[in-house]
Amino acid sequence: MSKARKVVLVAFANFRRWRRNPQIILAFCLAFVLCFLLSDKAVRFSEKHDTLMQIAEPFIWTFGDAISVLVISLVLLLVFSNMPNLGNEVPLFLIRVNRKIWILGQILYLVLATLVFMVFILLSTCALAAGRAYPANFWSNTAAILGYSSIGSELYIPSFVKVMELSFPYECMLHIFGLMLGYAVLMASLILYLNLWRENGGMIGGIIFSGLGVVLNPDLIAEWLGIPMERMREANILFGWISPLNHATYYMHNFGYDNLPKLWASYVFFGVGSLLLFGLSMLRMKKYAFHFTGTEGQ
Repeated sequence: MSKARKVVLVAFANFRRWRRNPQIILAFCLAFVLCFLLSDKAVRFSEKHDTLMQIAEPFIWTFGDAISVLVISLVLLLVFSNMPNLGNEVPLFLIRVNRKIWILGQILYLVLATLVFMVFILLSTCALAAGRAYPANFWSNTAAILGYSSIGSELYIPSFVKVMELSFPYECMLHIFGLMLGYAVLMASLILYLNLWRENGGMIGGIIFSGLGVVLNPDLIAEWLGIPMERMREANILFGWISPLNHATYYMHNFGYDNLPKLWASYVFFGVGSLLLFGLSMLRMKKYAFHFTGTEGQ
C-alpha cells in the first residue's frame, strides 16, 4: 500500500467518528443557527422592501466583518478540541504505519474537515436566502441600498461600497471563503500542535488565538491607549498586518489606495503559518507519548 493511501485512510478514520457524534452534530447545528441569526437582518430587509438579493450576498454580508468570522471560527473548537484523535483503531494504525504517516493523516483530516465545515456555512447562508435570490453575477438593488446609504450601518450589515465597486459577487464570495478557510486552518493547526504538548492545551490556545483578534482591534486599542483620530489610519494599517482576524476580513485589504495587506499577502500569511505549525507538529510527534487504557485512547 502506498504512503499516500495510508495517509488518506488515517484521515478518513477520523471522519468515521462523525457518525452520531453529539459534539460534531452540535457544532454543525450551532453553525447553522449562527448563519441564520447573522443573515436574518438582510433577509428581513429584502422582504420588507420587496427587493431581491444575489445568491452570494447573504454569505458576503454575514462574514464581511471580523466579529462574524470570529464567532463562527469559535464553533470549530468543538470539532478540533480533541485533536489528535486517539480512538480504538489508533494502536492498529501505529502498528501498520509509522508516526509520520499517522500525523500526516491527522493534518489531512484537519484541512478536509475545515473545508467541509466552511462549505456547510456557505451553503447554509445561500439556502436561507434562496427564496429571494437570483444567481446572476451582479450586485442587487438590496446591496446598492445598503451600501450607498446609512441603512447598512444602522442595521449593522457590512455592505461596503468599495467591495461592490471593485469586485463581483462570486469573486468576492470566493475570496471571503478562502480567507475564512485560511484563518480556520491556522487556528486548527495551532490546536493540534498545542494538544501534542499538553491535554486541552489546544482548546486554551484556540481561545487565546481568537481573543487576540479581539484585542488587536484598532478601535479598541485606540480607546485604551488614547490614540488621536488623525493617527487611526496608521493604527488600522499596523493591526491590519499583524492581526490574523484582520487578515481574514475581506474589506481590511488593499484595493489599490491604501497600505493594508493585499489578498495574496493574507493567503501567504495563513499558508506559511499553517505549514510552520504542521511542521512543528511532525517534529513533536517524534517524542509524543501515547497513553492507552486497554483499547481506549486517553
